[in-house]
Amino acid sequence: MKPARLKDDAFLADVRGAAARPEELHLWWLGQSGFLLQYRGRHLIMDPYLSDSLTTKYAATDKPHVRITERVVAPERLDFIDVVTASHHHTDHLDPDTLGPLLRANPSLELIIPEAIRSFAAERLGIPDSRPTGLNDGESCRAAGFVLHALPSAHDTLDTDTAGRHRYLGFVVECGPWLVYHSGDTRRYPGFEERLAAFPLDVGLLPINGWALERRVAGNLSAEEAVEVGLRSRMKLVVPHHYDMFEFNTADPAAFEKEARARGLSFTVLRNGERLTLGNATMR
Repeated sequence: MKPARLKDDAFLADVRGAAARPEELHLWWLGQSGFLLQYRGRHLIMDPYLSDSLTTKYAATDKPHVRITERVVAPERLDFIDVVTASHHHTDHLDPDTLGPLLRANPSLELIIPEAIRSFAAERLGIPDSRPTGLNDGESCRAAGFVLHALPSAHDTLDTDTAGRHRYLGFVVECGPWLVYHSGDTRRYPGFEERLAAFPLDVGLLPINGWALERRVAGNLSAEEAVEVGLRSRMKLVVPHHYDMFEFNTADPAAFEKEARARGLSFTVLRNGERLTLGNATMR
């Protein structure tokens, strides 16, 4: 199993240490599509999967979810979280074994989800329907000092409920002067890059695991497509995700790095538990 860059006590020490630089934006990859943002002492987590629930669920099936990289931290230890987003209903993005402990450790945290999955999410997490904040395409909200804007994601297609609300969303998060886009799971669709380009994005968090029929799961951007999206939407920096979690559904980030270098896209490839800091107009 691949080691996390930082985990457990070392990871939490890094989060605490970064708080001494409150005017900078700190971002950690938690694995799969999970990211932690810290700005001015506030913390937002996007799509955290910090359990082995899927490995356990599929252990005796013909689609085992064998973990590749060790877990960064137990969710119950994250008792300083202000906001959590879940981009859609799949368990590696809306995991009751992660979100349950997070909600218990942070009773006042704000949970932001697609409005289209409100009842599903509430039932899965054992919370009242009124507990989450639901958004749809083009809607925004403020939460704990962050501003979030919802955009559709296509996994594999643009899927809506009977009221026309999107079941899969990405979020543009305003963190002071910085704008960070988190895709959730998505493929390209007409107008995708144009919608993103309307925001002067400092960081784009994009999946690179692609799609393959034999996986029997919905697909995502490939490495090459992620580079194309980053360039067309004029992202200043792209950080890839959705790989190195499960053996059956992963990708080699070297292909993304090669394509990004060849086409002049700025990028950072993180390890699980590793931090990226943006400050004073410098990305490092």
